[in-house]
Amino acid sequence: MTTLPRGSTVRRDAGLYGYERALRRAGLAPIAGVDEAGRGACAGPLVAAAAILPEGKAGVVPELNDSKLMTAKARERCYEQVLRRALAWSVVVVDPGECDRLGMHVANVAALRRSLARLECRPAYVLTDGFPVDGLEVPGLAMWKGDRVAACISAASVIAKVTRDRIMCELHEQFPAYDFATHKGYVTEHHAEALAEHGPSPVHRMRFVNVRRAAGITDAVPLSLEPQLELWEPETITDDIDMQEVLR
Repeated sequence: MTTLPRGSTVRRDAGLYGYERALRRAGLAPIAGVDEAGRGACAGPLVAAAAILPEGKAGVVPELNDSKLMTAKARERCYEQVLRRALAWSVVVVDPGECDRLGMHVANVAALRRSLARLECRPAYVLTDGFPVDGLEVPGLAMWKGDRVAACISAASVIAKVTRDRIMCELHEQFPAYDFATHKGYVTEHHAEALAEHGPSPVHRMRFVNVRRAAGITDAVPLSLEPQLELWEPETITDDIDMQEVLR
């Protein structure tokens, strides 16, 4: 899953829909994009989504972009447009306990596979963001910063991000001490202070080093299906640019 089909080329100025046009010219349609939200958060679920956009003007979604580069209001508008225009879409929510049991990479890949399997129509080609997803039974391409260069990945990114943000706002109502509505479960200074004061909530991921530290756990990490066990040491979001991406 590393190259386009033979004979397919995409100009650098082809825009967000260039890859899909090239794949359609090669006879590979429909084309699905998949992406996730929440992999780096230490609380809340992991959410994966898949989307297939139609050809032509019907598949051009106003304001579509990488979900992390959009404001919350623009993302909500775009979300409604994606659902209205998509030939098919799906979303998968993986709870924190499952993330801990499987490990983040295994949980992430499994969720991406499940989101594709739930599509009402089978794709002929799959575009993924960042790394390949094996076992899809169809050809595909892993794209660096795919949610910024391929429309179907951007659409999946918006679905995943909006779905997860809504869940985190609901969790904020259950656990207001952690202010999940603001940081969405990512590690900010404010979130770290809440963890230190209150300890982990039931929706924190116990595989993350900062969460285990807040719980006073110093023994080995729980068993996982991952080949090599690794604890996650998340980066604290401190600069304004990174924080703006969380707040958007």
